[in-house]
Amino acid sequence: MGWIGDSVESIRSMQIRQFLSQAISLGMIVTSALIIWKGLICITGSESPVVVVLSGSMEPGFKRGDILFLHMSKDPIRAGEIVVFNVDGREIPIVHRVIKVHERQDGEVDVLTKGDNNYGDDRLLYAQGQLWLQRNHIMGRAVGFLPYVGWVTIIMTEKPIIKYILIGVLGLLVLTSKD
Repeated sequence: MGWIGDSVESIRSMQIRQFLSQAISLGMIVTSALIIWKGLICITGSESPVVVVLSGSMEPGFKRGDILFLHMSKDPIRAGEIVVFNVDGREIPIVHRVIKVHERQDGEVDVLTKGDNNYGDDRLLYAQGQLWLQRNHIMGRAVGFLPYVGWVTIIMTEKPIIKYILIGVLGLLVLTSKD
C-alpha cells in the first residue's frame, strides 16, 4: 500500500480521543514556534531577528542563502555596519552596508547604503525622492550569520509546492505518531 496509504489507514483507525490529542500536540508545536519568535523579537529589539540573504548584492561577504541574525540597539549607526532595512513601498527587506552617515542637528542620523557587490549606492532602491534612510527604515544590524542554511527558505519561496508537501508530510507524521 505504501507509506502514504499506511498513514491514511493509521488516521482512520485512530480513536477520536487519540486524534484530538495529536491535533493538540501539533497546535502546541506551532504555538511554541510563535512564542519563540516573539521572544526573539523582544530580546533583539528587531522586528525580524532572522533574515535570509536573497540576492548576490553582498558577495563576497554574504552569499545568497546565508541567514543573518539581527539586533537593533540604541547605539549610533556607523559607516561599515551591515544593516537590514525596509524601503517604503517594498515588502522585502534589503541587506546592505552603511557607506555614509549624515548627523543632523536634532541628533538624528541619515544613512546611505550600498551592496558590496553593487557599483553604486542604493538611492535608486529608495522611495522616489528619498536620498537617505532614517532610523525607522532600519530593521536591525547584522551580528552573526549561518552560511547557506537559508536555501531551504529560498527553495520553499520559489517553489511553493515543496512548502505545501513538506507541511503536509510533517502534519501527517505528527498526527500518525503512536506516542
